[in-house]
Amino acid sequence: MTLDAAPLLVLGAVVVAALIVVAIVFDQRRSAALARLGANRAGSGRARRIGICLTIAGVGVLAFGAAGPAASVPVPRASGTVMIAMDVSQSMSATDVKPSRIVAAEKAAKKFIDAQPSSVDIGVVAFEEGALVTTKPNADHSQALNAIERLKVSGGTSLAAAITGSLAAITGKTVTIGQDGQLPDLGYWGSATIVIFSDGQDTGNPDAVTAAELLAQQSSVHVDTVGVGTTAGTTVTVDGYRLHTALDEDTLKGISQITSGAYHPATDAAQLGSVAKSIDLRLTLQNKAYPLAGGLIGLALALLLAGAVLTVAGTGRVV
Repeated sequence: MTLDAAPLLVLGAVVVAALIVVAIVFDQRRSAALARLGANRAGSGRARRIGICLTIAGVGVLAFGAAGPAASVPVPRASGTVMIAMDVSQSMSATDVKPSRIVAAEKAAKKFIDAQPSSVDIGVVAFEEGALVTTKPNADHSQALNAIERLKVSGGTSLAAAITGSLAAITGKTVTIGQDGQLPDLGYWGSATIVIFSDGQDTGNPDAVTAAELLAQQSSVHVDTVGVGTTAGTTVTVDGYRLHTALDEDTLKGISQITSGAYHPATDAAQLGSVAKSIDLRLTLQNKAYPLAGGLIGLALALLLAGAVLTVAGTGRVV
């Protein structure tokens, strides 16, 4: 905890207190003879001296309170950037999670957004074989909600594209895996999280695990994955062909483990509904100022009142 106040006003409080002390010294010399007149007068002198001390303290505290001091206390506050990466590949139209994987994932993502404080910037990336940033990270969560409502399924699945597309939105840079197999320098993003909603069936190149390993090497961004679907799977019709599709938990777990994130299974609508509570964002410590002026002024008035009462009791007059 740190204490902040206006330096000039604090200095003024010290000067005022010093001037009062000087005045008291001269007054004490003038009344020294009177203080030796008897026990009763000595008792009155003690009361007067205590009253004067309380008055000095009251003036000092009052001046310090007028300086507007505030205690700066570090408090935990959920903040940072979250990119929600939504799988919109054809396999997400499967109905092994009712009413369909994509609809259930959308509902879960919306609950997650609604659960976040305004201090968290949220963006949305839709991905299939490539990735499209539909909403850049910002504090207006309604934009993210609207982006999710507009999603439509098409194409294959590239989880690597989900990762690089989300990184591009977080960093504001073009992020691709170069011919050398590396990501560009992304800098430090300790409070950034990517949350991927997907069935994990990766058909892209490079593979998702490779992209996750590069992310772990070059950035502090961590990835949480939400598995949408069942391991038994079901069939979907794509371009007239019936294809089997099932949840690939191993791939999604691998991504989250490599990037120090967490995997969240969601094989039914009930589990998807609880995802918002199970995803933990990083907490950052931020200083919050608590004003102290009101309490100090109240204390000063109490000291001044006590000082005045004792001074009157000792001398019959207020200093």
